[in-house]
Amino acid sequence: MRLQIEQFAEVLKTQAHKLGDHGLAEKDFYASPIFRGAIQQVRGEFSATMRDKREFVQHVLNHMEDRGFIASWDRAKRGVLHDYIVKLKSGRTAIIDLKGCLDGDNSKIFERPEGADEFVIWSLCTNVGADPRRNAWSGVHTRISAQIIARNQCVDGLVIWDMVFGTIGRACPKLLAENDIGRTTVVGPFCAPPPCIYLFPASVPSAEAPKVSAQSLMNVELLAAFHSCFGGRDDEINHVSFEIASLGDEAMRRTTIERGGVVQHSSDMTAIGHA
Repeated sequence: MRLQIEQFAEVLKTQAHKLGDHGLAEKDFYASPIFRGAIQQVRGEFSATMRDKREFVQHVLNHMEDRGFIASWDRAKRGVLHDYIVKLKSGRTAIIDLKGCLDGDNSKIFERPEGADEFVIWSLCTNVGADPRRNAWSGVHTRISAQIIARNQCVDGLVIWDMVFGTIGRACPKLLAENDIGRTTVVGPFCAPPPCIYLFPASVPSAEAPKVSAQSLMNVELLAAFHSCFGGRDDEINHVSFEIASLGDEAMRRTTIERGGVVQHSSDMTAIGHA
């Protein structure tokens, strides 16, 4: 699918001047703002709408509530940065902040609200041309970890999951093996594979504790509910740790992701100010 998208994009870049009745020669067309302006407008129209994404989220939360994995949920009020408030079975309150693809600057904009026992970011990246692994690392290390450390904003975890997962546009590794048959769950009009879950540390690294490790799944009740409700396996959980250090006057950070007891990705020490 990504190859087909790349091929179509190349055709679009070289043949777009033949479309429409703009009346411009090929050279004049590409020198004008028409082509770039049209691309930006279409991109904005796709990015701006959250209707389909919210429909998926709300079907998921309804499914979890109906089956007793959460107590209840509601949309957040207008004017706040987060999107959903979830009452957990224990009585705790979890806050969900929806994001698109994690390689965008919107991933840097979050605020843990007062009264949140748990704060979780949920990425819904429906661009089938995106690389999920690259997006995940870009979001976790380049954007989210830098904001957590620089602004002392604790995030309990991340869910990467949307209605494109498991479709022809984005094959899901959790569904590829023979013993993975039956791992999808029907939620409204969607057929969802288990979500991708990233557990973050319960505290922000500091001079006194420069390295902090991921908290356990049982400590983040909302993520545990996602995991149990949708048939996740323990060796699929991603554990994220953060480490800070000083290099001269510059604050540095390292992000490490482990899964199944094996390090999947670990950064070099990276300047926080470069995020």
